[in-house]
Amino acid sequence: MKKVKIAVIEPFYTGSHKKWAEGLKAYSSHDIDIFGLPGRFWKWRMHGGAISLANKVRQSNKKYDIFLVSDFMDLTLFKSIIVGEFPKALFYIYFHENQLTYPWSPTDKDLDLNRDQNYSFINYTSALVAEKVFFNSEYHKHIFINSLPSFLKQFPDENNLDSIDIIKEKSIVLNLAVELPKLQNNIAKIPNSIFWNHRWEYDKNPEVFFEILSGIKKKGINFKLIVLGEKTEKYPKTFDWAKIYFKEELVHFGYVSSKQKYWSLLQKATILPVTSNQDFFGISIVEAMHAGVFPLLPNRLVYPEHIPAERQKIHLYNNGGELESMLIDLLQSDVIKTDFKFWVEKYSWSNSIEKYDTLLGD
Repeated sequence: MKKVKIAVIEPFYTGSHKKWAEGLKAYSSHDIDIFGLPGRFWKWRMHGGAISLANKVRQSNKKYDIFLVSDFMDLTLFKSIIVGEFPKALFYIYFHENQLTYPWSPTDKDLDLNRDQNYSFINYTSALVAEKVFFNSEYHKHIFINSLPSFLKQFPDENNLDSIDIIKEKSIVLNLAVELPKLQNNIAKIPNSIFWNHRWEYDKNPEVFFEILSGIKKKGINFKLIVLGEKTEKYPKTFDWAKIYFKEELVHFGYVSSKQKYWSLLQKATILPVTSNQDFFGISIVEAMHAGVFPLLPNRLVYPEHIPAERQKIHLYNNGGELESMLIDLLQSDVIKTDFKFWVEKYSWSNSIEKYDTLLGD
């Protein structure tokens, strides 16, 4: 593996995208610079971010062997602007998520105006012009490639279905790498504590989560509740209801900015019931498992990848009724003592960086 000079290009430089880019720079043996824009106005970033970031690269007066961009980048536009000054550079794309299969918010006005295809097309053409296409999970790679035929067939002619094989041949699963800290040994679990540590958004399905907990509460089954996660501007109002309805059960409710406080609350929790409708990787689930929280996950999306085959019947459910039943069983018996961190340590930067560096340096 040769050492190369890499520019990481991130139009949405915030949250998990920012953590991933900074982690790569910190752990990689390659020489890495990061060029980013504030993480807001995602649709505008997918249109105009390529121009702004190409200008930033030019102004740096640095030379790069590889440009590694995220899925919020219009790589076709970025490449057309920059390639003249970097004729030998390679262009790679990393898909944290994609717009072909990401469920749109029901409050997004573009749905009614039928303007939701353009961002999917940017993802498609960006994958087509990249030399390597990285996906953060096997599930993500599978669903993206398998959605392309129906996506392209909706157009009136010249569907270019043969381009799907071109994308498929250069697609590689490169699991998201996560910073998994060494945890404190003196933090005790809170018995029967249920945990939420996802974003407060519609695709995480909080309505079903709180509905199931409400049913359990009505049955007279005791539990404690820890609710974390970042609150978006248009967050589901079910959180406001839950804060009142579960006031007797609440240990904590709301976002914490302190990493130490976040991991302390994680270590106190015992059960993580997940109801999400969308996840291409699931950082919050990996973090909870690292902290020893018992996962109850949907038997779909990326989640089976996080659970060993021999334990999937214990941790994966197929419908809401199964989830409620499994959760009640756990609350009424001792949670199985398992060191879940051994299941997810493969995602740590220290265990992932060799693969990253090899694939980036080839």
